[in-house]
Amino acid sequence: MEKITVHTKFHAGHRLLGYPGACRFVHGHTWRGTVTIATEAFPRDERDITIDFGRLKQIMRDLDHKMLVTANDPLFTNAELFDPEGVVVLEGQGPSVETVAGHVWERVVQEIRRTFSDRGLDYRIEVMIQESENNIFVIDRHAVV
Repeated sequence: MEKITVHTKFHAGHRLLGYPGACRFVHGHTWRGTVTIATEAFPRDERDITIDFGRLKQIMRDLDHKMLVTANDPLFTNAELFDPEGVVVLEGQGPSVETVAGHVWERVVQEIRRTFSDRGLDYRIEVMIQESENNIFVIDRHAVV
C-alpha cells in the first residue's frame, strides 16, 4: 500500500443559516485540512511523480480568504452585494465543517481523475477538516478512478 498525505491551513468565513446558536452569525476560522490518499501502487508520470502535492494543497487553499456559503444563502450569493470571486458556493444545505470536507473530497477525486484517468484503481481518500481546535470532521471513502 502507498499513501500520500498533505496538510495545509486556510482562513475562511461562514455562517450557518437557521442555526439556533451564535454560529448563525458571520464568523471565521483558521481551518486546517489533511488529505490522505492510499492505493496499492500509485501510477507515476514520466518524472516518477504520483500526484502533485501542491495541487492537492491548492484544493484547500482555494478556500482561503473566502466566504463559504451554499446556494440557499440569499445575501452572499447576490453578486450585486458581494464579489463572486470572494465567495465559494458549496453543495448542501449549509457551509458546515461536514460540507467543507465533502467539497474537498470531491475535488480530490476530480484531481485524481485529471491526473490519472480511467485506470480503474481503488483509492482510499481521507479528508480531515479541522474547523477549530475542538471541531473536526473526517470523511474516509473509497473511489474507483
